[in-house]
This record gives sequence, C-alpha cells and structure tokens, in this order.
Amino acid sequence: MSPSTEARNPSEARDRLLGTATRIFYAEGIHSVGIDRITAEAQVTRATLYRHFSGKEDLILAYLDQADRGIRGQVAAARGSTDSAAGQVRAVARSIVDGIRSPGFRGCAFLNAVAEYPDPAHPVHRAVLAHRQWFLDTVTELLARAGGGDGEAAGRHFVMLRDGAMAAGCLFDPELVSETFLHGVEGVLRDAQEKSSA
Repeated sequence: MSPSTEARNPSEARDRLLGTATRIFYAEGIHSVGIDRITAEAQVTRATLYRHFSGKEDLILAYLDQADRGIRGQVAAARGSTDSAAGQVRAVARSIVDGIRSPGFRGCAFLNAVAEYPDPAHPVHRAVLAHRQWFLDTVTELLARAGGGDGEAAGRHFVMLRDGAMAAGCLFDPELVSETFLHGVEGVLRDAQEKSSA
C-alpha cells in the first residue's frame, strides 16, 4: 500500500493494524511479536503505525480494550436474552462456552496478557485487572439477584470456574470442558438459591 493511500484511509489503516495485532497477539503471545511483523502483515509503514499508536504498548492496550468491549457486548446480549436473573447467568455461561468451542480458541486474552505482564503497576496488568473487576461485579450482581443474597462468594466461584474452563478449553476436549463448566455453574446457582432460602 502506498503512503498516499494510507493518508486517504487513516481509520482503515488503524483497523488493519489493530486487527493484525489482535490476531497475532492472541494466537502467539504479545512479547514474541515485534512491530515490524505487525506492520508488514497489516501492509502499512512504521510511520503509519506511529500516527495511530504511540508504540507497541499503546497497541496492546487497544487490543485489550477491543477484547473488553467485545466481552461486554457478549454479556449484554446474553443478559438481554431473558428476564430471569438465573437465566441470564446461564446465558452468560453459554456465551463463554461458545467461545471455548470456537475454532482457534487459545484461552482468555486477559489471562494470557497478564501472564506476560506480571508487574501490578504496568498499564497492561492494570487493564486486565479493570476488565476482571467489571466481570466479577457483573456476575456477582446477577447471582445476587438469582439467589436473593449478596452474591459475592457465588460471583468469585463463577469467575474461578470460568478461568479454569478458559485455561482447560485450549488444552483438552472443549466439549468436555464446556459440559463440566456448565454443570459447575448450575451448582453455583443452586448453592446461591439454597443459601437465600435457608
């Protein structure tokens, strides 16, 4: 692509850069991928990358932001599929299972990223924690409504089940992992409902 074409389509170039980085970061990891490979596969110049992103870290944060928005949309769609709080919990769980069963599944983008950025002060680490806090708050609120209690323990339990399923889903039979995860979610719901009626 010529520089003049890049100048006419700046958002298209940015989209290609982010799409390329997303594909490679998710499939191969973040540290192992250099800027030169991303620009070559996106068919843009380094100058174009730096017009849209201040550097690789900015591109990584954009990748995680895009993943965050995708998951928020997925959860919103699941919640919108039924009025029942328990039904919404099940719908969120099924949306997770859909991801585990999808071609090219390589685990949780956020858990993968935080494994490469263990420093709690690093912006990538903080972005992962912010996403995870939102997800925990969301399922805790749903489980509180489903069970009538505070939902805090149930929310933590759901997130731990989800983390295990996301890790196992790319290592073992995704159907078996999905079935086990959904069975575990039913146990969390039952436990939350039993505690509220005790």
